[in-house]
Amino acid sequence: MNSLWFFEDVNLFKILCPHKFKEYKKGHDFDAYKKQDYIYFEEDASNKVFLIEKGKVKIGYYNEDGTEVVKAILSRGQLFGEKAILGEHKREEFAQSIDNSTSICPISVDTMHDLMRKNESFSFRVYKFIGFKLQKLERRLQLLMFKDTKTRLMEFLDELCAEYGYDCKKTGDKVIHHPYTQKDIASLIGTSRPTLNVLLNELKQDKVIEFNRKEIRIYKNIA
Repeated sequence: MNSLWFFEDVNLFKILCPHKFKEYKKGHDFDAYKKQDYIYFEEDASNKVFLIEKGKVKIGYYNEDGTEVVKAILSRGQLFGEKAILGEHKREEFAQSIDNSTSICPISVDTMHDLMRKNESFSFRVYKFIGFKLQKLERRLQLLMFKDTKTRLMEFLDELCAEYGYDCKKTGDKVIHHPYTQKDIASLIGTSRPTLNVLLNELKQDKVIEFNRKEIRIYKNIA
């Protein structure tokens, strides 16, 4: 499976969701999704953006041969469908819940534009987010085209460490508490789950990392 992956460094949910603004609170609800439910499909009308209140969402599309390409797996506080802000009329990708209790804050494009006009700081954050996302996407494309699977995994661990890692005071190791399953990670670096398991165990045997379901430890002499 081919894939692209990236992280965002801003949590827009904290400042964006309409229920935080009195003029938009009335009549605003969250949408609930179960695992494998689609939020939208390719070719759907692009008239909303979405914030994740809880759960996880997969963003991707299908190649001409029907192969699924995973662009990102997003979690709480992250925005998707943002191309609608820039004038996209039809979706070029799908968004699917991969959690049994995903809660989404939908925002119409008109509401978003209104918020952006009224708040310069907010508008700057939104454009920063979009620019950051495009920059990361370009970098991931280059990584998938020119790097082998093990290098993609190591790059992913570096990104994961920057996003979720902290220093262990006793040992100096980098400890990462993350929200991803091994299936998620395999999709995000463009490989199969069995191949990922082989690579993780190789790194474990070489004393580069230790890992379990929700934690990865990168040893001090490597980090």
